[in-house]
Amino acid sequence: MNNNFTGKKMCWVLLMTLFSTCAFAQTKLGGQVTETSSNEPLAGVSIQIKGKVIGTITDAKGNFSFSVNSPPPFTLVISSVGFQTQEINVSGGQTDFQIKLSEQVILGQEIVVSASRVEESVMKSPVAVEKMDIRGIRETPSPNFYDALANLKGIDMATQGVLFKSINMRGFGSTGNPRTVQMIDGMDNQAPGLNFPLDNIIGMSELDVESVEILPGAASALYGPNAINGLILMNSKSPFLYQGLSANVKSGVMHESHRSKATTPFIDGTIRYAKAFNNKLAFKVNLSYIKAKDWEATNYSNLNVGGNADPTRGAGTDVDYDGVNSYGDEVQTNINAVAQTLAANGLLPSAAVGLVPSTFVSRTGYLEKDLVDYNTKSFKANAAIHYRISDKIEAIAQINYGYGTTVYTATGRYSLRNFNLTQAKLELRGDNFTVRAYTTQERSGKSYLAGLAAVSMLNEIKPHATWFGQYTGAFATARAQGANEADAHLAARKTADAGMPAPGTDAYRQLLDKYRNMPIVNGGGGFADKTNLYHVEGFYNFKNQIKFIELLAGANFRQYQLRSGGTLFSDQKEGRDGTIPINEFGAFVQAGKSLLSNHLKLSGSIRYDKNENFDGQFTPRLSAVTTFGEHNIRLSYQTGFRIPTTQNQYIDLKTPSGTLIGGLPEFDARYNLANGILRQNLSTENILKTIQGDPSIIQSATAYATAAVTQAVTAAVTTQVNAAVAAGQIPNVPAAIQAAVTAGVQGALPAALQARVPGLVTQLAPAFALAKLPKYQTTKLRPERIASYEIGYKSVIAKKLFIDAYYYISKYTNLIGGTVIVVPTAAAQPGLPIESGIGAGNFNGYSRTVNTSETITTRGFALGLNYALPMGFNVGGNLANNELSDFTPSPEVQYSQFNTPKYRYNLSFGKRITSTSMFGFNLAYKYQQAFLWESSFILPSGTDVPLFSNTTVPSISNLDAQVSMKVSSIKSIIKLGGTNLFGKSYIQAYGSPNVGSTYYVSITFDELLN
Repeated sequence: MNNNFTGKKMCWVLLMTLFSTCAFAQTKLGGQVTETSSNEPLAGVSIQIKGKVIGTITDAKGNFSFSVNSPPPFTLVISSVGFQTQEINVSGGQTDFQIKLSEQVILGQEIVVSASRVEESVMKSPVAVEKMDIRGIRETPSPNFYDALANLKGIDMATQGVLFKSINMRGFGSTGNPRTVQMIDGMDNQAPGLNFPLDNIIGMSELDVESVEILPGAASALYGPNAINGLILMNSKSPFLYQGLSANVKSGVMHESHRSKATTPFIDGTIRYAKAFNNKLAFKVNLSYIKAKDWEATNYSNLNVGGNADPTRGAGTDVDYDGVNSYGDEVQTNINAVAQTLAANGLLPSAAVGLVPSTFVSRTGYLEKDLVDYNTKSFKANAAIHYRISDKIEAIAQINYGYGTTVYTATGRYSLRNFNLTQAKLELRGDNFTVRAYTTQERSGKSYLAGLAAVSMLNEIKPHATWFGQYTGAFATARAQGANEADAHLAARKTADAGMPAPGTDAYRQLLDKYRNMPIVNGGGGFADKTNLYHVEGFYNFKNQIKFIELLAGANFRQYQLRSGGTLFSDQKEGRDGTIPINEFGAFVQAGKSLLSNHLKLSGSIRYDKNENFDGQFTPRLSAVTTFGEHNIRLSYQTGFRIPTTQNQYIDLKTPSGTLIGGLPEFDARYNLANGILRQNLSTENILKTIQGDPSIIQSATAYATAAVTQAVTAAVTTQVNAAVAAGQIPNVPAAIQAAVTAGVQGALPAALQARVPGLVTQLAPAFALAKLPKYQTTKLRPERIASYEIGYKSVIAKKLFIDAYYYISKYTNLIGGTVIVVPTAAAQPGLPIESGIGAGNFNGYSRTVNTSETITTRGFALGLNYALPMGFNVGGNLANNELSDFTPSPEVQYSQFNTPKYRYNLSFGKRITSTSMFGFNLAYKYQQAFLWESSFILPSGTDVPLFSNTTVPSISNLDAQVSMKVSSIKSIIKLGGTNLFGKSYIQAYGSPNVGSTYYVSITFDELLN
């Protein structure tokens, strides 16, 4: 009875729902949209119901028709890229609309969502926002939309390859920036094992990009950890609003004179198809493929400073040469220590030891261009299904897949071969809420660290100990035969390098394949990262419940699963089974209120985040925007933080110059860091200062030298006495023998001590001084924080001139950097302190993630001007300044890695294609000042070499241009363009490749092109 009653109730509810739906479905709308001046129909124009997800687009004849499950009144929003948006109030009765759209010539009319997570005018945004839309992408002379972002105000870019470019903002630039968050359709685009966005290797094809919004500065208050220096939001096209078939083919040549082959072709093809059914169900599919010969890194400057930039190691090259893009030459040792070991083992005459100087010598390495795969390729696939559950709710299932080969710069140069990343999401969204769950699956394919592969190759060709032994023996022989030191070094290297296979030979290729495919844990250079990320989030806008203020709240949960087979993380140590889970959660609330007849808007937000390895973090944000006519002034206080990345926490990676380790306590004990010494304390200047300030060092060195000379004299006298006994000159009686030895030692020792001890003390004092240097004191790793103050101004003057300016000052605490710790493994000689081994090359080096104890201030400003000229012409420019005000090295963080030009500017002049003009063009000039690049990749291998004394990125002056033509008969736009037309190659990050010129022609087809 009860079950039957329940069933009847359900049927009744279902019937009522269907009845209501049918009743509401009676509102049918239709009409046509045309262009104002030409009266030509406009295809693909969006017709939306304001505050709902329901809507459609016009067909090829400009007509539209759809039904609404809601009675009037409501508002129609008619929009299309390049045209002024219209809103039409529908109160009932009228169902057929004849709408005319005018081209948008007034600047600053864009709507953005990134600044507050709600739609608002870019003019009234509470923080700085940059936006590139479909029209901007169409007009750029850059080869693709991602490259074009460098033309926006305050955006710096670091190119590591054709496919890999890192966006940096407001300083602390890097080639894999963990301080910038990039999101594609709401999904964090970071590779969870590498911890930074992979450019656009995965994600959207250019045909599917609707807009890109960029927030320079802190955005953690709304978007959570790591958006400390900027946020990039990439939004794709809805298959409801952008339907039909579109395709693009782009091809041309790349030229750079330092490459193995200066001029090479490239191909870039993209296709998109989207279809909607009954305004309820829609889908889209995108496919994209790029193939090119990559830019090459050919910087052979000596990081150890001095001599020729010559990786072939000819005359005039320092013997401890460590080339920037030459690998394997990081392996070095002190050949005098080798000579002493050889002599102790009877492999070198003792007298020859004095012929070998106390000099560090490095192995002969291989060039990057012979080690990495420069055959760049990328395949991207994207598919999505959208279903409108009701007028107010839309469900989305989406998957993005990217597969490619490229090169990127971190602590070394990584060859990402067959690297792939998959993102999948389920999303439910309405006009006032979003619930989203997604996963990112990272697979490293056959990727490897070029430098580590080179070291392993050299060690198989000839073990390091054997190579240095042969080098030292050959050097001593050459010196004994009268050669000077320079010639002796050349002869020694030729001897030690014998049997080294040349690049291009079968032997070399076999060796390279062996070690680039061999996992790091087995002695090769390959890493096997299979890290996953899982994320769920939701936020709700209370606009339908609360009217007197704008109130928004949200929360999220995230889990990382680090899995690298021990090649990248410590996931097979500490009793782990190959996976390290890391959990994070966060929540925020934001409120806003308009006052004084909408002349003033105040808003504030606060967020709390917690990572299981670190203390929780609160990040507030306050802003005020005043509006008087077209003038908008904003003030904001923003805070942000970044949780140490998964690598900052758990990396355990061997590199040619040492081992990269995380900053968690487990690494301190595992690698005996308490017995280590900070690299900067090992300078010759500091060691001499230590000797001068501690008399016990000379005393210890004197005692050791005295004992060594006494032992040597005693051994020599004993040998003489034994010879005399054998000759019958001394009776073979123990007492007589001992007496003879004692007498001989007493006679010879004073002169020997006087002659040899002072010299030995000079040599030995540094060994004892090393033992007196302070040992490394571990510190707790903490999240990095920023507090930023900003004032901005936006205005449109006379409906022609758009002005956007801001000034900011930011203060960083707990800035995350790295410190190098040298841990001795064996004494240089028996009886010496174990720390003496550092001077003989007997040590392990570790680069550990740490925080600075200093507060760091940065400041800067930016100004953008754009002027709309008649007939679609426009001229514009922007200037950005970023300065590091007061970086003070702390005991651990010795350098800032600010890596940003003080000034950079962009100038542009162009004409867009309009409804009345089929031709367009654009000229873009870019300039940035020279600046110093600081990173772990370019640390010298020598411990007594100043950091970054020769790592300046030169200034850059580039001119890009394009001309384009609309061919309406085939619904296509043909573009001819080129970048870096001056032809002078440049670098954007020290140690990364030389970037040359690109010349291309493209054709873009869109069946709904107006």
